[in-house]
Amino acid sequence: MSATITTSPHATGHVVRAFGNLLQVRYTGDIRQGEVAEVHVDDLKLKAEVIEIVGDEAKVQVYEETSGVKLGTLVEFTGLLLEAELGPGLLSTVVDGLQNPLEEVAKEAGLFLPRGLYMSPLDRERRWEFEPVVQVGDKLRRGDTLGTTVENRFQHKIMVPFTLYGRYTITWVIEPGSYNVDTVVAKAEDEEGREWEFTMVQKWPVKSGMIEGEKVPPTKMMETGMRIIDTQFPLMKGGTFCSPGPFGAGKTVLQHHLSKYSAVDIVIVVACGERAGEVVEMLREFPHLIDPHTGDTLMKRTIIVCNTSSMPVAARESSIYMGMTMAEYYRQMGLDVLLLADSTSRWAQALREISGRLEEIPGEEAFPAYLASRIAMFYERSGVISLKEGQTGSITVGGAVSPAGGNFEEPVTQATLSVVGSFLGLSRERSDSRRYPAIDPGISWSKYTLGVGKELSHRIDDWAEMVIKADLMLREGIEIGKRMEVVGEEGTAVEDFVIHLKAELYDFTYLQQNAFDEQDAYCPLERQIELFILLNRIFDKKFKFRTHSEGREYFINLSNIIKNMNYLPRDSREYRETMTKVEEMVKHHE
Repeated sequence: MSATITTSPHATGHVVRAFGNLLQVRYTGDIRQGEVAEVHVDDLKLKAEVIEIVGDEAKVQVYEETSGVKLGTLVEFTGLLLEAELGPGLLSTVVDGLQNPLEEVAKEAGLFLPRGLYMSPLDRERRWEFEPVVQVGDKLRRGDTLGTTVENRFQHKIMVPFTLYGRYTITWVIEPGSYNVDTVVAKAEDEEGREWEFTMVQKWPVKSGMIEGEKVPPTKMMETGMRIIDTQFPLMKGGTFCSPGPFGAGKTVLQHHLSKYSAVDIVIVVACGERAGEVVEMLREFPHLIDPHTGDTLMKRTIIVCNTSSMPVAARESSIYMGMTMAEYYRQMGLDVLLLADSTSRWAQALREISGRLEEIPGEEAFPAYLASRIAMFYERSGVISLKEGQTGSITVGGAVSPAGGNFEEPVTQATLSVVGSFLGLSRERSDSRRYPAIDPGISWSKYTLGVGKELSHRIDDWAEMVIKADLMLREGIEIGKRMEVVGEEGTAVEDFVIHLKAELYDFTYLQQNAFDEQDAYCPLERQIELFILLNRIFDKKFKFRTHSEGREYFINLSNIIKNMNYLPRDSREYRETMTKVEEMVKHHE
């Protein structure tokens, strides 16, 4: 995209104070909040961002280590905001918080990443088969499609840049063929008579939401293959959820499962301040794992934004927004995107550190007073967009939260809970008792249960009512179990003991899954519905036992049979025989 526009010279300045990676710069010229600056250190130009302006002095946050910066160091302002480069070729890439392709950086500089090295995330030499869909004379607006190319299995739309407003009349279109991303594919004239050239690449400021279309409520379930989520605490495409939990409870494993098995088109994983080993595990596995929905490798639908705990703290904030901007770009093509941020607590800690250096008045636990609004602004960029062609695109946002000591009352968790639609709370108690996934049904909730029940009404009547009934059964069984710890089994009525046994059966055979078993690691929705209907029959059955031990023996036997059935292929003869056996056991029990 280009046009002949007269611009004023960019502002410059010099460092007058330094506080770690926060520099105070006295400048001349015009600058704005969020503008990108370049700090000259020896022969390097370190990227920075303006975060506060007071008079003729600005505070800039440097995204790199700042050794070598001294009084009078030259700072140049670029006139641009921090932007994401968008175009075909983003899928399967691994970038850092500033969108540098880490694989290409490693080829250029070796295994240890140097500061001051910035590269484009898009391959300038790769050629793409471009098919124009506009003609000379067509009048277009931002987000309208100029043409298409194929990226992996997706039809990648080349759109009028979202930074342009008004109407544009197409004056020239390139012939169908193979071109690189910098090739001019169309030219247009705006309402003032200026000519614009469009390539396959466009840029967008990462901290501004990219949206062209109407936001509509979520209506479609996001299937994950995890029974406790799909049934008990469902998610919807375009919704939001968070998964707080103490250290070692399985937050990262849960996010890896969602990135592998969620029924979406594209997954963007933002590793924000987490350990590098967790990202390495993903890089090793995903090229070899097959997407159960498409048959392709998982890496073909994945983008990883890698800003680990060993990278500069200042870039953590940019990594969150960078991932969101790329997700918004693909949403505008009518695709369903899942954005996983691990962990938003590390981002909040970066905000706290920056806020302290700015000498702002601290809020609770020294987090900035605007923490809740920043978290809300991030999650609000999710949602379903209705596009012009009648299509819809969605972004589902899931954030892992790492509260210190597993304390869910801390500010980051509370601010997140106030804006998300589903809360998947992991507990130390369940992880210590090896009940995986360690999502605690006693504290978790979802606002999407009725919406999913409405969507599944063509498959099964009263789905939402069945889920609510199972939840009440489970919670009542948990309460009875707590009473039994005090009064003992014999001090509990047989009827109450049966409710406890039903809750344990539901937990053991349905809510828990074995990630190491080929069949149980991913449970399709059809199989979940069949098993859930069976369990609801057991919930409704009036069992009569003479003694506690008789009831315990019956339910232990029943639990083991159903548990082993989970490991059988659904289309196998053994599975059908086991299902029939369980139905007969329940039906003929006196």
